[in-house]
Amino acid sequence: MFPTGPVQAEDISGYMRAAEKWVDSEFNPSTLSRAEQLKELEWFIKAAAPYRGQSINVVSETITTHEYESKVLAKAFSEITGIKLKHDLIQEGDVIEKLQTQMQSGRNIYDAYVNDSDLIGTHFRYGKVVPLSDWMAGEGKEVTLPTLDVKDFIGISFTTSPDGKIYQLPDQQFANLYWFRYDWFQRPDLKKKFKQLYGYELGVPVNWSAYEDIADFFSNKVKTIDGQRVYGHMDYGKKDPSLGWRFTDAWLSMAGAGDKGIPNGKPVDEWGIRVENCRPVGSSVERGGATNGPAAVYSLTKYVDWMKKYAPPEASGMTFSEAGPVPAQGNIAQQIFWYTAFTADMTKPGLPVVNADGTPKWRMAPSPHGPYWEEGMKLGYQDAGSWTLLKSTPVERRKAAWLYAQFVVSKTVSLKKTLVGLTPIRESDLQSEAMTKVAPKLGGLVEFYRSPARVAWTPTGTNVPDYPKLAQLWWQNVAEAVTGEKTPQQAMDSLAAQQDRVMQRLERAKVQKTCGPKLNPKKDASYWLSQPGSPKPKLANEKPKGETVPYEQLLQAWSHGRVR
Repeated sequence: MFPTGPVQAEDISGYMRAAEKWVDSEFNPSTLSRAEQLKELEWFIKAAAPYRGQSINVVSETITTHEYESKVLAKAFSEITGIKLKHDLIQEGDVIEKLQTQMQSGRNIYDAYVNDSDLIGTHFRYGKVVPLSDWMAGEGKEVTLPTLDVKDFIGISFTTSPDGKIYQLPDQQFANLYWFRYDWFQRPDLKKKFKQLYGYELGVPVNWSAYEDIADFFSNKVKTIDGQRVYGHMDYGKKDPSLGWRFTDAWLSMAGAGDKGIPNGKPVDEWGIRVENCRPVGSSVERGGATNGPAAVYSLTKYVDWMKKYAPPEASGMTFSEAGPVPAQGNIAQQIFWYTAFTADMTKPGLPVVNADGTPKWRMAPSPHGPYWEEGMKLGYQDAGSWTLLKSTPVERRKAAWLYAQFVVSKTVSLKKTLVGLTPIRESDLQSEAMTKVAPKLGGLVEFYRSPARVAWTPTGTNVPDYPKLAQLWWQNVAEAVTGEKTPQQAMDSLAAQQDRVMQRLERAKVQKTCGPKLNPKKDASYWLSQPGSPKPKLANEKPKGETVPYEQLLQAWSHGRVR
């Protein structure tokens, strides 16, 4: 049981000594001075007094950042506050399953969860999650860090729902960018040959046409570099839940399927789901959605074609985690869909893609866009793993877990955590001297996150009414297009129909407290395709001329506050 009533004044000198030890041995660099760090930690020590000796359990997926939290920061928190903290690491799919089970059963499995902000649409509709805006001003006020500085979080708009409330607190962020072998792109012989064949310069592709040309160039024209077979494209295609992320993580919006709007298209988002007055009204074109529209079908067609023509033969049988390390082996020229979460693994000394001085032979840059894309649309995906509190967690346990959640994102520890996991969450950390210092070894990560371009990379938005139920439909349908069982059009028709059915069931069941689905009646597709915005009619030419930009020009534009 948690004690109630007034807490006796206690001697906190032992906890302060622990705080000093951790500040001096681990929590540096920080954007705070040593005195400011100790002041912040003293607040944690005092706020934790009612919960000392209690055992609290939290969970997250397994990535480098969370491993650091689980192995280092949880131990530090326990020593500094006296709360016994256990931070479990499991697969992302398992995190969602545990979260779902707790939401449905009301049984407390974990005291706090780090789960993707992709679930924001689920969380604000079901009413099972604690709105943090209310919590920080009300029940959780005395355990809310005065120096939390919510405005400093670069992903706070991703965790804010249409009602203006914050539902989750960002813990780590990584983007899905374009990755390429900068050293190869700089070679005069390859540049000359590319220009002769395609009529423009070899550089960072601005559109999918250029990406395709570069893929063709390295896979079919260059073929070998320094005696090694090389490929102009890398991807994965195994029938596995990770194939769903390959698409729901904004592949359709990169092609241009949705509407304009940041962080997500309005009224049609990157899943092709149309929302009117906060209610999802359909994902099929017949209901005003775009999941099976021409841009979505184009995006799936390109994905399948490129893997067959330009990727290593084994790519189609790989999962996300199997394909991830492949570019580091040194025979991939570019990858259109590359998560910056792999940065740490791609910069290890001795890799074929790292120079002797520790600088990378590769760079990351903004993703190219498909022909349906228009200025003002989101251009890529950003993962924002965020702390989430459930109403089914007893309040006192929730308060203790909330202390830990804030501790691992506090300014005392966040810069060091960013340098370990390379998943930045705070503007103050990004602008720090320490980040400037490591930038040359990170291949463009710091430059991207400091640039005005980053706002076009966002997570799944609030249009998706039930992420767990809808996300699983994607990989099953996409896999049938990969194997050739269905054409891309058939696969997307099937996906759109299934999404509509799930939303129809949610509508009938009336299980969502606010903004639940209310499907549009079906109309002929031609009606919707003739309306402005998404769904967009098929283009007469889906392969306009390739366009590239020199990498240095991008960096210069960013340093002047321009997108390109």
